[in-house]
Amino acid sequence: MINFELSDAISKTRERMHMMAEHMMRPIAREYDEREHEKPWDFLNTAWSLSKNATVGPNAETKQQGEDAPAKKKERGPSELNLRTCVAVEELSWGDGGLYLSIPGPGLGGAAVLAAGTPEQKKRFLSRFKGDKPVWSAMAITEPSCGSDSAKIQATAVRDGDHWVLNGTKIFCTSGLMAGDPKNSQGFIVVWATVDRSAGRAGIKSFIVDAGTPGMTVAKCEDKLGIRASDTATLIFEDCRIPVDHILGSPEVPKTSEGFKGVMATFDATRPIVAASAIGIGRAAVDLIREELEKQGIPIRYGVAPHQLTAIERDFMDMETQLQAARLLTWRAAWMMDHGQVNSLEASMAKAKAGIVVTQITQKAVEMLGPLGYSREILLEKWMRDAKINDIFEGTQQINLMIIARRILGYSSKELS
Repeated sequence: MINFELSDAISKTRERMHMMAEHMMRPIAREYDEREHEKPWDFLNTAWSLSKNATVGPNAETKQQGEDAPAKKKERGPSELNLRTCVAVEELSWGDGGLYLSIPGPGLGGAAVLAAGTPEQKKRFLSRFKGDKPVWSAMAITEPSCGSDSAKIQATAVRDGDHWVLNGTKIFCTSGLMAGDPKNSQGFIVVWATVDRSAGRAGIKSFIVDAGTPGMTVAKCEDKLGIRASDTATLIFEDCRIPVDHILGSPEVPKTSEGFKGVMATFDATRPIVAASAIGIGRAAVDLIREELEKQGIPIRYGVAPHQLTAIERDFMDMETQLQAARLLTWRAAWMMDHGQVNSLEASMAKAKAGIVVTQITQKAVEMLGPLGYSREILLEKWMRDAKINDIFEGTQQINLMIIARRILGYSSKELS
């Protein structure tokens, strides 16, 4: 049964991440929102030095991949890596959602390796995050003609002797610039491509493309509404040759689309993390409203009958309630993955709930503060801009609701689309 009390290790992680968020991220949040394509190198290098040898926190999953991992896991009992990561990400996103996404580390690429890679691949690629220099990874799925329906991917991977040859264009790739930069020599991008278009979903595979690989070009970086401290890149692959063993998992094309589920398992790991980031941004807005109400001498009277509450009290309590509901869904999805349970339904529920909740909370917070909330005097308007992406990437609200419906009703994608 799920225990909603955090362990001592996770509680200490939360404290450390909150200190980083409060003292290192908040002070520069406005500056790097306005200087979108500049990197806060002092912060990034410090964050890397603090996290590269961590046994807890967002990068911890790379520290326990090795020959003795099964024995250590047996001694420790069930892992807490996913729950620990979600707790840490919430705190960092409370500091700043864009700066959190810019922090070097395994990121979405590392999550893909963990979800779809072989034991040997996990050890080989995740060990790159133990060096002295910052390392980024990323995941490239979305294409100009393919958004949330990843089964319609057009990028191709063709076997040519000891190599795969990739061709195609990927857009809206979070950290694509840093992960693909030749100077980031240990970095990589996980690229989704089809090895057999006639096989449909079954032909979709994911590939590791090392930073600086000839044939991969970072074409541009997007100018965005929110999370502006994080780069979002367009990548072009033209006869990009990668080693044959850089395909994650098996290269075989199954007769059914069951093999595609292995690739999609990446989302089961990443959606709770995105939900956690949304919760962090939402919590920042709730905390600010609480502080402003206290300054104005406006109490929040818990335990009072609903019909006796003011409109502000009802709105604020609803914000807190929705935030907590999203958090518990997120922790549940992470807990299930830590315990080796299938969590596709729960991961989508967490992502869908948190995505809409953070959008509603930040908009309501701006409304409650009026002109002050709309001004750039405080960070609230920025949080409202940062919030919306959490309702879009890693599967839009509509896609996740569709997945939830299919899982609950037992329908296939052909039966309910």
